[in-house]
Amino acid sequence: MKPVLLLAAALLFWAPPVPAAQRYDAKGLVLKVDRARSSLLISIDNIPNFMEPMTMSLAVRNSQELEGLDVGSMIEFTLVADRNSPYIEKVRIHRYESVEQDPLAARRLKLLAGAVDASTAPQDLPLGVRVPDFSLIDQNRQNVTLSQFSGKVVAITFTYTHCALPNFCFRISNSFRHLQQRFVDQMGRDLILLTISFDPAHDTPEIMAQYGKTWNADAQSWRLLTGPPAKVQKLCNQFGISFWPDEGLMIHSLHTFIVDRDGTLLANLEGNEFTADQLGDLVQTALARTPEPSHHVWR
Repeated sequence: MKPVLLLAAALLFWAPPVPAAQRYDAKGLVLKVDRARSSLLISIDNIPNFMEPMTMSLAVRNSQELEGLDVGSMIEFTLVADRNSPYIEKVRIHRYESVEQDPLAARRLKLLAGAVDASTAPQDLPLGVRVPDFSLIDQNRQNVTLSQFSGKVVAITFTYTHCALPNFCFRISNSFRHLQQRFVDQMGRDLILLTISFDPAHDTPEIMAQYGKTWNADAQSWRLLTGPPAKVQKLCNQFGISFWPDEGLMIHSLHTFIVDRDGTLLANLEGNEFTADQLGDLVQTALARTPEPSHHVWR
């Protein structure tokens, strides 16, 4: 055997082994589902001793694991840190179950209401459908309709101003404040925030205005809405929001909705387990989308 071949054989024999791919348990918020390429765009939580929070597009080796996933889904998965081509496996939806009473009790209420009278029970609004138009009054007593924001991304949440649980309404309002800061140059022009009270008997426009000052809400782009109780109740039912009074507080479900520029529902985030940055990543994805101009009209 020639010397060069002997050297090559020796190097091959003594070459250090290729490190095995490392696996990490991870959790994140789905920003985009690409079924054609079997991949997910995910805003990933911090993975201790591996990486900081990050948005990544990752392949899913088993395309069947994409079933049931939508934009806004919280998922748990295994990140396989393959040196050549990282991917994810064992993808599963992280169902929101609160350890506190409010959202979980509200879900039970929804089931009970449906058993008694399905016509009046809150119904989940499906993704991809056109969001029903509505009209309410903001913190400056100005009439506001959803359709007036056609062509903009709209983030919507429901709350009440004297909520006493810091991990619920407070956390969601703080996330909206984070959106206002992160997208300061796009607020009003491309992005609108709507916070709707399901306690209009207490939350008058004046109360909503005070609430807005607490969060430094820009009244032109972060509208705090209230209205007649019957109208608010109908709207909550359309969005699948459950609530009822209990010893001075309001037991309620917790949802954050992202409406696309064409007026269709892009995401319905249940609960409070996503971070403000993840909500911002989702809004960033929505702002980058370009629906067909012909769809920029509520009908």
